[in-house]
Amino acid sequence: MKDLILEVKNVSKIFPGVRALDQVSLKVRKGEIHAFVGENGAGKSTLMKILNGNYKKDEGSIYIDGQEVEIQCPDDARSFGISIIFQELNLVPHLSIAENIFMGRLLREGKRFIDWKQVYQEADALMEQIGYQIDTRTAVEKLSVAQKQMVEIAKAISYPNTKLILMDEPSATLTNRECEKLFEVIRGLKEQGISVIYISHKLEEIAELCEWVTILRDGKIIDTGSISDFTKDEMISKMIGREITNKFPRRDVRPGKKEILKVEGLSRHGVITDISFTLREGEVLGLAGLVGAGRTEIARAVTGIDYVDTGKIYVEGRHVRINNPKDALKAGIAYLSEDRKQEGLVLRAPIKWNISMANMNRILSMGVVNEKKDEAIADEMIERLLIKTPSREQYAMNLSGGNQQKIVVAKWLNTDAKIFIFDEPTRGIDVGAKYEIYVLINQLVQEGKSVIMISSELPEVLEMSDRVLVINKGKVAAELTGEAMNAQSVMGYAI
Repeated sequence: MKDLILEVKNVSKIFPGVRALDQVSLKVRKGEIHAFVGENGAGKSTLMKILNGNYKKDEGSIYIDGQEVEIQCPDDARSFGISIIFQELNLVPHLSIAENIFMGRLLREGKRFIDWKQVYQEADALMEQIGYQIDTRTAVEKLSVAQKQMVEIAKAISYPNTKLILMDEPSATLTNRECEKLFEVIRGLKEQGISVIYISHKLEEIAELCEWVTILRDGKIIDTGSISDFTKDEMISKMIGREITNKFPRRDVRPGKKEILKVEGLSRHGVITDISFTLREGEVLGLAGLVGAGRTEIARAVTGIDYVDTGKIYVEGRHVRINNPKDALKAGIAYLSEDRKQEGLVLRAPIKWNISMANMNRILSMGVVNEKKDEAIADEMIERLLIKTPSREQYAMNLSGGNQQKIVVAKWLNTDAKIFIFDEPTRGIDVGAKYEIYVLINQLVQEGKSVIMISSELPEVLEMSDRVLVINKGKVAAELTGEAMNAQSVMGYAI
């Protein structure tokens, strides 16, 4: 049996109105890749933050190498050999790779000046240790997401005596090829005796990468064991407490004949070229393609976030000029960004403010916020979208990813939008929350609204869409309907 690195005994964490962790116990052994799975809000990230010293546990004990420890802050965690890589990478863009790796530790003990030669040599050695060749003098802002992920891993192992790395959704924004490289690096860490706790909603990659899995639900450990002991469906059932027989809800209505949106010849030099398509009332139009194909760029161009060189947009047959998101909203078009935390929400603001911010006129009386109206709208949306929260005053940052996504939907439902562009609507959320987002999309089109859905998950875009546009190198490569809407056809046009 491998040496025990970490043991958690009966750890609990209580927030106002929420018991985030309830008597959680688990073990992680040396050189083990250990998966944590569960719905958003199950307690995975809360436990990670306790192990990293961002949160203080309310009950229970933590043992490192058999010794009980108190982790009061991230510095304590690092001193015990624990490092964390958050889903939102924690790097300074304008500084070099080496500077980011040794942030706060560039000036070595006993020296008056930074020995840059030594800094770069050590940074080079760390990148080499994880099997990644790159000039560590390169500014982080010039790196891809996958390369930034490697910098975070190098930073994690740069601390003396690192024995456990916590990874929260490290593959969420990576391509398949980049994921393969990430897995190679993680397996390399395992060979060096470093343990990894790996959080992911992608159960296929967990089955491929991890040896052990712990399943959480509502702050409790539901089951734990060898990954080979569980099928994918068994894991899903334990995560959500019920079986899902249909991952995609049935939609009984079909699109109408009325053309609600028409895009003609939309181009931006070097980004998108001659984009033309239509969207009917009550239709879900899927945009498929590889990462970087130009799908998001089309959405940003249609909604005025990015400028265009040429092109026309018609809404219900009327030519509209969209130079900014305000123009788009006035035309009835809402864009739900793939980056909900940076572009969709004010994380350090209450739910009610987030819901009202896109349509302040609904809650203003003579220029002053009508609190009763604001609260009534928030309560209505919380009930309608089944947002799990102790109150409308809860900050958005304290909610799970799935519930944050619902708040973004609520914000745009609170406007007069009739066209909703969903960009990666289920990224980083669990199976149960995905289903609820699909239900919301179906509800929108049943109400006569229209949806454009951008997704990197092929089953999702194929099952949810009435038509699919395949985007390749900034152009519409194909329009697929009926039996032609299959994975083989999409990939054939996408590559």
